[in-house]
Amino acid sequence: MQIPPNNKQLYDAIFGFAIGDALGVPYEFQERGSFLCTDLTGYGCHHQPAGTWSDDTSMTLATLKSLKENNGKIHIEDIRKRFLSWLRENAFTANGEVFDIGHATYEALTSGKPCVGERSNGNGSLMRILPLAFVECTDEEIRAVSAITHGHWISEEACVIYVHVAKRLIAGENILDILPSLQYDKPFDRLHRIHQLDSSEIRSAGYVVDTLEAALWAISHVEEKEENEERIGLIIKDFANDVLSAVNLGEDTDTVGAVAGGLAAIIHGLGYKGEQWLERLRNKELILECLW
Repeated sequence: MQIPPNNKQLYDAIFGFAIGDALGVPYEFQERGSFLCTDLTGYGCHHQPAGTWSDDTSMTLATLKSLKENNGKIHIEDIRKRFLSWLRENAFTANGEVFDIGHATYEALTSGKPCVGERSNGNGSLMRILPLAFVECTDEEIRAVSAITHGHWISEEACVIYVHVAKRLIAGENILDILPSLQYDKPFDRLHRIHQLDSSEIRSAGYVVDTLEAALWAISHVEEKEENEERIGLIIKDFANDVLSAVNLGEDTDTVGAVAGGLAAIIHGLGYKGEQWLERLRNKELILECLW
């Protein structure tokens, strides 16, 4: 598929996000080590055809479409209205149906009030915040977009950190130069050294901090490839390897894959394997309609 060249980083990021989502959909909730994702597959957890993306991409597209139609300006009520269109009318979906929605997101959208409790820090706002990296926005605006559904400060801060990292990657900075500057207090105190941790130290469930850590780990760590107990060199860093590393962490595979996939595509582009996956992605036409 030919991608218009006017904003290639945006196209790569959103399609990379959707691919990571689709790679992870069949494996959601499965424990690490119980599966190995190497390609787009179908059915599995949600019984969806191969190439199907979930609520992560749907809500990202709703955000993106709002930005597009408001000339890059953030209008909270307009974004909320598009989320409700997704929830109630199956808009912004891969196959014409909503099949995956988090509890806090559902409660917030149906009540009109954000979830603000400490136990409401799932990754439901982090998973849709990437489009804000491509427009001018303040930290308060990022927090306000998070708070459409997730209004606790931890969720809001995770979104701010993610958007800042994405903006710096868009500007051409190296992820290994960015990470040491991410000096935060708990619960974000591991981000500056996340690339130095072993996979056994990375959690990949639905808690927003876990998702942020897992995504940053997947795009920054370097693995030694071993064969017959002998090291034979470093695994090449590219979009495909990064996004598969994210999905194969297990648990919340679609969201971790999506959040990592958007950043990996900014860094590397989609590459040969990513372009192959793109051809098999469901409802690409809708994604293109939401881009500018």
